[in-house]
Amino acid sequence: MFYGASWCGDCVRSKRFLDNNKVSYTYIDVEIDETGKNKAIEIAGKQSIPVITFPDGSFLVEPSDISLKAKLEENSIL
Repeated sequence: MFYGASWCGDCVRSKRFLDNNKVSYTYIDVEIDETGKNKAIEIAGKQSIPVITFPDGSFLVEPSDISLKAKLEENSIL
């Protein structure tokens, strides 16, 4: 799951990274999905985006492309 918003520069960058690497994900726009917004806050422990969750139950908050790539490789997604 990818929790983000269109106005968020880090979200745009992380989405671009995932799209360029042909990684499929479910996008939740926290600006229009109140349940999604609350879930992102619950996961991250604070109000910060993007929040990206992984099949192993881990997550990243505001990841760099390097840390996102490493987590995808760790989960055998990339």
